[in-house]
Amino acid sequence: MDRKLNVLIEKRNSEVFLRPRFTIDLDKNYKDILERFSDEFKKGNSKITGNIVDGHVFIKVCEKDEHFWSPQLHLEIIEKTVDTSLLKGLFGPKPAVWTLFMFIHFIIGLSFLAFCMMLYTRFSLSESLFFPLLMMIVLPLIWALLYFLGKIGKNTGKYQMRNLHDFMLQVLDD
Repeated sequence: MDRKLNVLIEKRNSEVFLRPRFTIDLDKNYKDILERFSDEFKKGNSKITGNIVDGHVFIKVCEKDEHFWSPQLHLEIIEKTVDTSLLKGLFGPKPAVWTLFMFIHFIIGLSFLAFCMMLYTRFSLSESLFFPLLMMIVLPLIWALLYFLGKIGKNTGKYQMRNLHDFMLQVLDD
């Protein structure tokens, strides 16, 4: 199982993904898996914390090791049959960081559209095109910069991502 998961994560990481996903078929009962994670969280592992909400397991790095780019692992465990389950995993930034990035992308996208309209209006009125044209060049550059910042952040959290991955495998293999 570990090799299969590593192949999936490496394949996804070689593509343009900031939030790698994976799926694993498990020969274990849905409730058993949730109970295992619950027991591990109650033990108070010093490096990993988490919580469970309605079949969703959120695994995070403990607060003392946490930084802005720290990842979290979201697992959704779906019951297929009485004895089998499907585990869907998603590595990603903390929700606050992801929301901030999406908000900034939204603002840049709206600004780009506004400057497109400004450029068209100024062109129609035969006014100076310098500022809206400059912004239509700068905004995509900022957008690309944000993408690369996200990639750098993901690389910064790779060690912690590996720890979350190893913790998940440890719980599933017990």
